[in-house]
Amino acid sequence: MDIDALSARSGAAAPAIGEGSDLRKPHEMIVLVPRAKRVTLTGRRVYNALLHVAQARLAAMPDMPPADFMFEAPLPAILRTAGSNGDDRTAAKRYLQEMRGLEVDWTSTAPGNGVKWRGFSMLSEVAIELRGGENWVSWSYPPTLMAALRNPTLWARIELGMLAKLGTYSAVALYEICARYRGNPSGVTSRQPVRWWIDALSGAPAGAERREWRKFKNERVKESVDEINRETDLEVELIEDKEGSRSVVTVQFAVRERRGAARGRLQSQVPVDASLVLRAESLGVRELKLEALITEFGDDSVRARLEQLERRVANRQLPAVDNAYSYLRSLLRNDPGPEPADPPPAQTPAVPPPTLAAGEAVPAQAGQGGAMKAAPSAQEAWLAARIAAIKAEIGGLASADRQRWADHALDELAAKRMLSPVISRRAAQGDVLHGVLGSVIVRLYAAQRHGDQWDQWVPVQGDFGAGSMGA
Repeated sequence: MDIDALSARSGAAAPAIGEGSDLRKPHEMIVLVPRAKRVTLTGRRVYNALLHVAQARLAAMPDMPPADFMFEAPLPAILRTAGSNGDDRTAAKRYLQEMRGLEVDWTSTAPGNGVKWRGFSMLSEVAIELRGGENWVSWSYPPTLMAALRNPTLWARIELGMLAKLGTYSAVALYEICARYRGNPSGVTSRQPVRWWIDALSGAPAGAERREWRKFKNERVKESVDEINRETDLEVELIEDKEGSRSVVTVQFAVRERRGAARGRLQSQVPVDASLVLRAESLGVRELKLEALITEFGDDSVRARLEQLERRVANRQLPAVDNAYSYLRSLLRNDPGPEPADPPPAQTPAVPPPTLAAGEAVPAQAGQGGAMKAAPSAQEAWLAARIAAIKAEIGGLASADRQRWADHALDELAAKRMLSPVISRRAAQGDVLHGVLGSVIVRLYAAQRHGDQWDQWVPVQGDFGAGSMGA
């Protein structure tokens, strides 16, 4: 976290990531069951980052602050602590809105007397403002939550660096529950009905249709257990209690602390780009499905194929993509990422790459044994640079002129029945140069200003490994 800047603003001696990145999370806050809307992985991570900053600030205060007290921190610090990179205000706003509008049920996992259920919004108020050229976020909590955060009676030690290593919502939720039993003499979590665990680990609203436990276990729980055991300082094991010979009635987990396990450090983690979710949703790919693709193929491969999908969707010369998720998954499975290419035989003559159709990626080429491999070439690099240059031109336009191009692109998307609520919302927020909307704007603008051949690559004569930057 940007501790120097944070301390200068708040006066708190906040700990550094990896050395004091532990959140003392009250037991009442560990099991999160939303009332109406699904909780996302990044949303939960962002919220934990806010709790960590607020707890450090409260610890430095002699008294409980007033009910309208606003905590504050640099937005890039919050995003990095949550496992995201950069200063993406649009992405951050989406997740802060998610937390602000979320009404939740907090359920205590602790035995004995005490409050077992409480319902309220996760944040009372949240704002993003620009200070000296840097984005800052400020937020406040409901009074009950503020009191529990300042003086938790029972709490679990949650290290944010460990959470950053987990790539699914179910794994994060299960880790937090198991962390509550860290060092417990019994060595096991509380025993709960299977429907309780489904609600606690899915992030879905309480009234949503639940998956059958057998399917939920195979799809979510087993993978989460493996990920926790592989990436964190805990080892967990599923324990099922069956009724008769088949039906599982209740479930609990054995929890052991791994001795000598390295403490997680966010600096060593490859950050997840939260804006990937927004780009995917603008194409009709839900975050839950995107998480699975990122877990399987990695951020870089998913980002590259998303860009390819955006160009494909924006291409008017090709049929519409009926199922964006299936198309994206096929791209990843056919070409999961760049691999070291075998050197071509010396006698093989150089062959110029094919002419690239407007907005299309270079087609795959058959490798040895007939396997299909990606064909990275100067053509793709040239097109990427060309699009970046066009975007820079559009970004330099007056806001009214840029909005006119955005309106033209929105009209085209609406005519093609591709205008989703996510695209409309991002356009209203002024974020018009990303995703499929940005692809359409680039194509419309470039065709008028630079001609229909603006995206046609012209190789340098005698050298097919380099391209010309001419229009």
